[in-house]
Formats: sequence, structure tokens, C-alpha cells
Amino acid sequence: MTEPNKRSSGFFGKLFGTGTAERAVDTGEKSGSDELAGPALDRAPDMVAETTQAVLGADTPPAAPIQSDRESRPVEQGWFSRLKAGLSKTSAKLADGISGLFTKRKLDGATLDDLEDLLIQADLGVETATRITSALGKSRYEKGISPEDVRAVLAAEVARVLEPVAKPLVIDDARKPHVILMVGVNGTGKTTTIGKLAAQFRSQGKSVLIAAGDTFRAAAVDQLRVWGERTGVSVVTGEVGADSAGLAFDAMRAAVASGTDVLLIDTAGRLQNKQALMDELEKMVRVIRKLDPMAPHDVLLVLDATTGQNALQQVEVFRDRASVTGLVMTKLDGTARGGILVAISAKFGLPIHAIGVGEGIDDLRSFNAHEFARLIALG
Repeated sequence: MTEPNKRSSGFFGKLFGTGTAERAVDTGEKSGSDELAGPALDRAPDMVAETTQAVLGADTPPAAPIQSDRESRPVEQGWFSRLKAGLSKTSAKLADGISGLFTKRKLDGATLDDLEDLLIQADLGVETATRITSALGKSRYEKGISPEDVRAVLAAEVARVLEPVAKPLVIDDARKPHVILMVGVNGTGKTTTIGKLAAQFRSQGKSVLIAAGDTFRAAAVDQLRVWGERTGVSVVTGEVGADSAGLAFDAMRAAVASGTDVLLIDTAGRLQNKQALMDELEKMVRVIRKLDPMAPHDVLLVLDATTGQNALQQVEVFRDRASVTGLVMTKLDGTARGGILVAISAKFGLPIHAIGVGEGIDDLRSFNAHEFARLIALG
């Protein structure tokens, strides 16, 4: 669906919002309303210390903050606290399980098998579980190993899996518009993510247009209208049940005519009828390519962390049929299934552009592999 292209400008920057929108496109954007370390491995085998130092680093920087008109440090601290709290159930589950396995117990084959089962049950995936137990198996059994040492290896191996896929979304300023097709099943937070992205792009001084392409859900259209009002972004809408491909074409034509920087296109998420959904997406792509043969330039799949293993199936379906180019994972707050992001990364290797931990406008952040690995493994 998409072809590789050179991109030139960074993605996450400042954040604000207010404004309004409608179909036939009200392109007037409002102005003047822009407010909006891991533990020491004293007892670990040499392999543990070397692996952790090489992969995790002694002082890994946090994810780049989204700036706003407020002080950046409270925003940064607030984000880190929400992410830490969001991953606390996952890290606590892993910590308790590892402590139960490695307190006064020898590091032998049976223990490693039990650890592998624990990691798979924590949604980290077979590939990652095997990597971690293999790394531990290379150490000297007679030395023994503490729960803290095991968690340090876990953090290092998780970071090793995630680092290659942690990539910020980059907008090509030469494209007018840079078209982003947003896909995902209903309930994943796709519509909210579109609003947050629109706010972030606007905060960078980019002009943005949203196409409310999920015409089968009036609630989705209404939600995007609200986000348009908050961010000063126009929203192209249609009647409930209207042809979504035709609406996307109208939005594309308006964006081309006005020289809009970014066009965000929402889509339906009725995965229970896969063939009809994918036919609709393919039709949408065909019509926008009449105006730009390279569009869409990004196809972002929004995933809900609370769905656990079901997210793997969603990635497979949308990757194969919609040519997904990158992922956004939402609802990492309050779930014990945060490990699914690791399993998805190991299996598919798709770029992870951003993660979300809440409904607020500040609650979407570029993905930092080392930060995530430390929080999930070390708490």
C-alpha cells in the first residue's frame, strides 16, 4: 500500500489545542487559542552484568517529552509517573513470579523451564521468553542467581527486542499533504489518538485536516468534531453510513488545494467482518491515490494493550491486508498485559511510534525502548 520515501522532519514536539470543524470543509483554523536504573548486579554472573551494561546502559535517557506552554518538568514527571503506574501491574506480576522461582532455588533446567512459562503467561511471547532463558542458561549454575539478577537480565533482553522498533514518526515536509491512514478495531482508542496527533502536529506549526472516515459510527464523528474544536483543526464529515472512500477523496482534494501539511484519515474498525473492512480500506486507498500515487505515506495501526494476545491477531490481519507501516499502543495504564508490546515487536518488527497511558491530551508520547524495559522488568 505504501512505498518507502525519504522524510525530513521530526514528529513529537510541543502540545496545545482549541478550535472547530465540519464537512465541505471549514478550513478556517482558529488562532490565539493555542493552549492548551536498574539495581547493581553485585551477585550476578559475568554474563548478566555484561548483558545489562551493553543493552540497558548505566544512564538511559527518558523518552523525549512533549512540550507545552506549561513548564516541561512537571509534564515530564507526570508522564513518567503515569507510565510507571500503568506498567506496575505487569512489573509486579513478573517480580512476584521471579522471586517465587529464584528464592533459595538452583538455576537449573527445571527452573529455566518454569521461568519460560512465567514469561509467556506475562504476554512477553515465546521468542522473548526463549531469549531470556537462553541468556540465563549461559551463566554458571553453581554460582546461583538472585531474583534481582534475573530481572536485570529480563530488562536487558526486553530492551534488546524493543530498541530496533522504537522509531518516531517523521513527517515529510515536501508532501502537501503528508497522508496518514489510521486503522484499528473499534475500541482501541484510534479516534482519540487522531485527536492527540492533530494537537501535536499543530503545536509544531503544521496545518492539519482530519477526515472522519468511520462514517458508520456517529460517536466517532462526534468525537473527532470535539477534538477539532480543541485543536483548531478542521474536520471533514459526512452523513452516517456515507461512502467513506468518497469522503476521504473530498478531504484529500481539499488538503491538496489548500496546501495542508498533514491529512489524518480515520477508518472503520469492524474486524468482525474482515473482508468488507479490508475492501473498504483498499477502495479508500485507490481513490486518494488518484490525487497522490504515493499516498497514504503512513498507515498507523492503533492497538489496545488490555486486549493482550488478541493484539497479535490484529497486527497480523492489518499488516497483511492494509500494509501497516507503524504502531501506536494505547491504554497501557492499569493493565497487567503490558508485555504484549514486547511479543508484538519480537514477532513482527514493525516500528512503534508512540504509546498512550490515558485519555488526556498530554497522554501520548514517543516510544522509548529502554525506559519501557526498565519499568516493565525493574518497576
